[in-house]
Amino acid sequence: MGKKTKRTGVRRREKALPKGTFEASPKGYGFIKTSEGDFFIPRSGVNGAMDGDIVEVSRRSGSSRAKGRGRSANRPEARVVRVLERAALTVIGRYEVAGPFGIVIPDDPRIIYDIFTKRSDAEHIEDGSLVRVRILEYPTRKASAFGIVEEVIGDADDISLISQKVISRYDLETSFPQAAIDEAKACEVDVEGACAEGYRDLRDRFIFTIDPADARDFDDALSIDAIDAPTFADLDIFLLEGACDRAAKEGSLFRLGVHIADVSHYIAWNSPLDAEAKKRTTSVYLPDRVLPMLPEELSNGICSLAPGEERRAFSIDVYLTKGVDVLGYDLYPSIIRSSERLDYAEAARIIEGSPREGDRVGMQGILAAGASLAAARARYRRSQGGLEFNTQEAKVILDAQGYPVDVVARTKTASTMLVEEAMILANEIVAGHLFDASWPCAYRVHENPALDALSALIPIFQEFKWFTREMAYGLGTANPHAIQAIIEESTGRLEEELVNMLLLRAMKRAMYSPENQGHFGIGSAAYCHFTSPIRRYPDLIVHRMLKSQLFGRGETFGDQVARIPELCERSSTRERTAEAASYDATKAYMALYMQKRIGERFEGLVSGVASYGLYVRVESCIEGLVPIRTLGDEYFHFDEVRYTLTGDNTRTVYRLGQRMEVVLGSVDVARARIDLLPAS
Repeated sequence: MGKKTKRTGVRRREKALPKGTFEASPKGYGFIKTSEGDFFIPRSGVNGAMDGDIVEVSRRSGSSRAKGRGRSANRPEARVVRVLERAALTVIGRYEVAGPFGIVIPDDPRIIYDIFTKRSDAEHIEDGSLVRVRILEYPTRKASAFGIVEEVIGDADDISLISQKVISRYDLETSFPQAAIDEAKACEVDVEGACAEGYRDLRDRFIFTIDPADARDFDDALSIDAIDAPTFADLDIFLLEGACDRAAKEGSLFRLGVHIADVSHYIAWNSPLDAEAKKRTTSVYLPDRVLPMLPEELSNGICSLAPGEERRAFSIDVYLTKGVDVLGYDLYPSIIRSSERLDYAEAARIIEGSPREGDRVGMQGILAAGASLAAARARYRRSQGGLEFNTQEAKVILDAQGYPVDVVARTKTASTMLVEEAMILANEIVAGHLFDASWPCAYRVHENPALDALSALIPIFQEFKWFTREMAYGLGTANPHAIQAIIEESTGRLEEELVNMLLLRAMKRAMYSPENQGHFGIGSAAYCHFTSPIRRYPDLIVHRMLKSQLFGRGETFGDQVARIPELCERSSTRERTAEAASYDATKAYMALYMQKRIGERFEGLVSGVASYGLYVRVESCIEGLVPIRTLGDEYFHFDEVRYTLTGDNTRTVYRLGQRMEVVLGSVDVARARIDLLPAS
């Protein structure tokens, strides 16, 4: 055989490495989703990456699947090769003096790197201050992060800064540029001009709003009245097939009016106001404040459907039988004047037969009819595959000084259902209308859950006697009726928490898309968000598209349509940010509320199981962690499939939904952490 010679002059092409956004854990490791799959990044492979960074990763040789538990299990292990784009340019944290250095300990627990600064550059900063530091040098394997303090925010232990910390952590917008404010101040309703433009005058119709008691903006209003079937036949509306024949059999029908603030009238495409709305894409709700998508001159002013005020709106009249069969609908801009402002509790009492003194004659009948329609619509949606999970949402009650005095769980009532079902119906009709017209739209889509994710739950649910073969087959085929049957059968049982949590985790996340993919959770073939343009940018897109479909394209129509995919993606991302910020702030206020109750005993419910302990819900959605070390001296095995912890020696099993007595051990407000101990 001839001697092999080394090939020269040929450069080997480097293989492109997977890229994605690094998701950090407070424990130092992380995760990344790439086009080549999901990876687990152990602490040793983070290589200075921080939460939100765009990174390039390399799968670790000889590693097939991560050996960790929970989320890390069954994911290939990788390491960060390089950081391509930094998410955090500045960080807020507690400033501590350490000799020649001022060390900033990040407030965000996902940032595990302390940031060093020169004490000589900021000798005036007191130990324990909350500061914002700009990172000049990011951490590496060999060097710490280094930066310079840009702002002293206040005392790190000041409770009034809880929301400010969250605002800084997520880089949320808190003010508007003067150009946007000036534009908002210049807006006016101009009722005469609106009527001349073709807006219908609905000021004589009884229209009302139902919102939370502490609501400051009212972007949706309702009206409910009866009409005769003969009148229906003469209406110039969008009719569904066979509507007139079905109406004739009924004798009388309901007209449900959904009236939404006409925000798009005031916000021109690419104007200063529009630019700011695009940047935010959503309002952010924190326990002590709202960060609005639009300036208050609009959100709490002329776009708010306040009682007694004339307002531009976009109205949808839906014509229904008493059996809530939709026969037709009408879509048009209107001038309205809300007659009543009700909160949910007031509306619920009126529906139940306890009217307020001085209420309009017939109001109880109107609200009761609306509640009846809503209940029937909810039953209809479930018959079409809509899902209704048993979940709780917490609300922190603050006193005049901003201190938490209570935490309550939001409850579903006849009045909340009335509003919810009316809004869902309006959103479905608008989405269906634009889809049938082959018109552009920003849809709210919820894809079907992955079959393997649902099938993995079958062995767990088979432990329960009520779980039938039919349920198992339906679950494995993603049949929404089977999923709802499982939810309903588990209600009131110890395993209710487990069933709801596992099914929710198997669901995909709803998002915005220019393509209609239906909405699995609602059971709708086409769905969009139309009913809250004050606080959500996709609703504003839908309003503009609906107007262009009904009344003609404007000069900027092409540009608007071209931007829909990008704006849908940004709106989905910003929605997740807003939810995370709200969650973090709520947790911190809950911790502050519980701080005065250290040592108290609680009857709790195990709401989460992890390799490091148990999460226990003690009251009104307040959760604390029972660290695994406090459960006993024995070793506990974590089953990430069944979500159980089992003791090696005693064979004691802790599982989701289990009742457990605990004692409040400690609270760390800065970390929003509540530690519980098993009650002896």
